[in-house]
Amino acid sequence: MADLVVSFGSVNVDIVAYAPTLPRPGETVHAERTTIGLGGKGANQAAAAARLAGPLGLRVAMAGRVGADAFAALARDRLAAFGVGLDHLRQDDDRPTGLAMIGVDARGENAITVAAGANGAVGQADVDALAPLLRQARILLLQLETPLGPSLAAARLARAGGAVVILDPAPAPAAGLPDAAWSLVDFITPNETETERLVGLRPDGPDSAAVAARRLQARGVRGAIVKLGAGGVVWRQDGEGGHVPPFPVEAIDSVAAGDCFNGGLAVALARGDRVADAVRFAAACGALATTRPGAAEAAPTLDAVRALLG
Repeated sequence: MADLVVSFGSVNVDIVAYAPTLPRPGETVHAERTTIGLGGKGANQAAAAARLAGPLGLRVAMAGRVGADAFAALARDRLAAFGVGLDHLRQDDDRPTGLAMIGVDARGENAITVAAGANGAVGQADVDALAPLLRQARILLLQLETPLGPSLAAARLARAGGAVVILDPAPAPAAGLPDAAWSLVDFITPNETETERLVGLRPDGPDSAAVAARRLQARGVRGAIVKLGAGGVVWRQDGEGGHVPPFPVEAIDSVAAGDCFNGGLAVALARGDRVADAVRFAAACGALATTRPGAAEAAPTLDAVRALLG
């Protein structure tokens, strides 16, 4: 099995406008500044993993769909700059690249409109084309910004080849996950809101998060990692578990913290870390992501993570 991490999921371009206030219906406000960058949970996780993977001799590949437009070229260029392999990022000639249009006010509150575009058309044909890569993968990263059916089909192929499947259940479906999904996942990584949606319990600290993790495991998933934001991370797997306290950082932007966590978790597991060590490594990645603005651009380097871990 190759030392390969595959992210199969969404690729967006994020257009962010920063203004003193968010517009009300019918109102126009003037932005103080704007940014255009890489986004989408699949792309963010691929970028985060690739920024860490290079010095370790690991490879990262992105699989999914973009359009045939200028935004696709931007997304490909940004992913390539992180060192992400793009041979399995397919071009959709009928749909545009996914877009997220984000307004942020002076308090940091935001309003987001997402146009899925090509992400919404990911289907079985993409999985079929991806099959040779999935059979080589050590880790498969999945999210829920593309249709669930193809993601589960990819999980089956990857598991058959011996890969570890990590699912970020975001955005969490209102009806939860289907029964068939749980047994195809090695690690599920919800935050507090997603945990509540999946098991009916919103964790407010390590003790309740441990209860929630057990409930997640009872659904059939092997490992559960509950992300508590400023409260740290609680994990359980194969009868073991623990709490990783929050790292002391000066947080300014938590947009991509969860994606950087999952990218870090994938890299740590791919290089053979024990689960306890991999979760702590991932938590450090997520913490460092909060110290920088942006989504994929906030992903930390390996040297920065090692420094934080001491």
